[in-house]
Amino acid sequence: MRDEIDASGAWVEVLSGLGEKGPACIRLWTGNALWVLDAGIGPEPTSPFDPAWLEGCARVFITHDHIDHIGGAAHAIAAGLPIHCTAQTARALPQGARLSPLPETGETVIDGVTLTTGRNGHALGGVWLHFALGQGLFFSGDWSEESQWFAFDQPPPARTALIDASYHLDDVPQTHRRAALDRLLIQCAGQQLLFPVPPSGRAGELALYLMRHGQVSLDETCRAATARALQSGSLSAGAAQLAPLLGRDFDAGSRFLICDTPNAESGMAAQIVQLWQETGRIGRDAAVVFTGHMTAHAREIVAQGGYFLRWNVHPPLSDQIALTCDLGAGRYAPLFCSRPEDYLLEPRFGADLLLNERCPL
Repeated sequence: MRDEIDASGAWVEVLSGLGEKGPACIRLWTGNALWVLDAGIGPEPTSPFDPAWLEGCARVFITHDHIDHIGGAAHAIAAGLPIHCTAQTARALPQGARLSPLPETGETVIDGVTLTTGRNGHALGGVWLHFALGQGLFFSGDWSEESQWFAFDQPPPARTALIDASYHLDDVPQTHRRAALDRLLIQCAGQQLLFPVPPSGRAGELALYLMRHGQVSLDETCRAATARALQSGSLSAGAAQLAPLLGRDFDAGSRFLICDTPNAESGMAAQIVQLWQETGRIGRDAAVVFTGHMTAHAREIVAQGGYFLRWNVHPPLSDQIALTCDLGAGRYAPLFCSRPEDYLLEPRFGADLLLNERCPL
């Protein structure tokens, strides 16, 4: 029998992330204490973390190390709060964190509440969270079941599901995304291509895919994150094919450059973009290919001579529907999209749509 505290009076509310592609931050009242799930900033620079979100909080749980989920962790550290996350995610925390490690897959009892974690298929060390409160609360963080690089673990049943819906009602599967990328590579046969990425996210998977088309080079940050991923032992069997790239220094002359950061606002991606702008290469013999959410900065680069071609790292609509069914969820909130009310028009969900700020468990 799963350990579970008396959940009478327990509730959950979305502080940030419902109705926008904004910072992830969820507040959970267990019946005994107030917990915060994720502490993000951005992805737009106009979306900071609000320290008021931590008022009365006893613990913080972080699903993975992407900035819109972990970027506000410094405020939790300054407040002296314990932070629960996996060892890999903890590598991205500022110094001084009161770390309480979570397994990537398994159960942990915290103040009488059983927390189940599983790999989220989205980022190295990233997990979804399932709390044994009421009839179960599931928070996906970001997740994907289509990755050939990261593993995804099926969660236990939950009546209430807070799910990643970053792609809104888009239902294009990854097989179609790969085919579109193949067509773009043919179209850009005479150009050098830069792929800005989050190092712990799609860097390794994109590199593995691009190797069949030409020479690939990973910058130092992406190479280190990919090496840790391979050492983790939790990737697909085919991931080992990427090992030869990890012993090579970054070569800015390679056909395909995979560099940090995902919107080319800093890191090696920003340096490459600046160099190409100064030498007039963008739109001529070089192009930038963005594959994830684009900030205003990234959209400006595309306007100069680049492309947006989505590489699925979040669930398409069919996977969102399937997960809520697998959970047996009676109610769900589609997070990280700008118009969650549109889900009222989608009849295939067998659960009620949550748009209220607070939901009893």
